Amino acid sequence: MKILVCISKSPDTTSKIAFTDSNTKFDENGVQYIVNPYDEWYALVRALELKEANGGSVTIITVGTANDDSVIRKALAIGADEAIRIDTEPTDAYYTAMQIANYANSNGFDLVLTGKETINYNGSQVGGMIAEAMSLPFISLASRLDVNGTTLTLETEITGGLQVIEAQLPLVVSCAKGMAEQRIPNMRGIMAARTKPLTVIAPTENEVFTSFESYTMPEAKSACKMISPENMDELVSLLHNEAKVI
Repeated sequence: MKILVCISKSPDTTSKIAFTDSNTKFDENGVQYIVNPYDEWYALVRALELKEANGGSVTIITVGTANDDSVIRKALAIGADEAIRIDTEPTDAYYTAMQIANYANSNGFDLVLTGKETINYNGSQVGGMIAEAMSLPFISLASRLDVNGTTLTLETEITGGLQVIEAQLPLVVSCAKGMAEQRIPNMRGIMAARTKPLTVIAPTENEVFTSFESYTMPEAKSACKMISPENMDELVSLLHNEAKVI
């Protein structure tokens, strides 16, 4: 089975977030970048499990610049066979998806996996756009994926239970919690990653439909008021006069 896993870099969740140029650009100074956890923990690890059980290969792909190479090497250290970097800024979800789809269409992958979303934008758009561009079925937010020949059995969470889906290869799947467990790269994997192929290719011509006008920080959390359970009148008054509906 030939599997393509889409990965992206995201700021570590402990990073201090700030903006520059009148709040129009993200300030990357001092920011530590990591592999987007949903791409790494669920999509990539499940792809490796499928390769180990059924044979085949796992290729990772990212849209980004040379600054992303250290993040890509970490994904290689976890066990991917090779990496592709499309050498351009991932300006928006559509542009990113089209770059990946153009490469995937030309290289005959059986399965394309993405994380359910990135932790910095939380858009959950790229997987569906890739599937549309490749004219393939798309299963969103899958928490389980099993393979029997060319048939995949997937589970997705729905209100009140689980939905079981059968689909035929090839297809695109976005992976959510439950798909796999995190793997920590060992020393052997880290050393092997240095010699694994990381191929840089030129981007294709695609339109960009989105631009970011400005960023704003969320409002600071207000102080928490503790009300005695014996003082229901004060609680009711606060709910009527001070509580905000979000």
